[in-house]
Amino acid sequence: MKKHKPYGLYERFFKRPQDLCCALLALIILSPVMLVTAVLVRIKLGSPVLFIQKRPGKDGKIFKMYKFRTMLPPKNGVIDPAKDGERMTSFGKKLRALSLDELPELFNIIKGDMSVVGPRPLLVQYLDRYNEHQARRHEVRPGFTGLAQIHGRNSISWEEKFDWDVKYVDHITFTGDCRIVMDTVRKVLKREGINAVGEATMSEFMGTEER
Repeated sequence: MKKHKPYGLYERFFKRPQDLCCALLALIILSPVMLVTAVLVRIKLGSPVLFIQKRPGKDGKIFKMYKFRTMLPPKNGVIDPAKDGERMTSFGKKLRALSLDELPELFNIIKGDMSVVGPRPLLVQYLDRYNEHQARRHEVRPGFTGLAQIHGRNSISWEEKFDWDVKYVDHITFTGDCRIVMDTVRKVLKREGINAVGEATMSEFMGTEER
């Protein structure tokens, strides 16, 4: 199994302080937007306003990720990804298109669970479904955005996503992170790659067949 390259100066000493400063600044600037969004979620979708779910972070360590709710509660309390389309509202689609539902993750960045840039945190049940190559995405903190998000987001296959994630793990630089953030803003404004074809969000990852 290929090991993560030795940490560079940026990754070792500057990335985490930079994440903290950026998240705090963004939280201050975007607090009015977050307040309005929270009120609208409460009116449109009811309570709770936040969607809290356990996700695996660096080295597979589990943490609680915060997002604004975009869906109606599941029937019988059981979440079925195949029925996401039934639970998704037009309001929720707008939140996702503008990535406003992701803003509470700023608190995860401040806590140290996440980074501004890195592989997106996925579901806990996927941990046992990764092959050795794909599992390398957990060698770094998950991110608010990442290479996969600027190269197709939910419109590309799981395997392509994981390839981009591992590429990021092996090539973490200050200029690269800045480029990813700027490209993310452009993608959000263009509303590209929000959904997989024929899906409300993204189909469940069931593992990659080894050939």
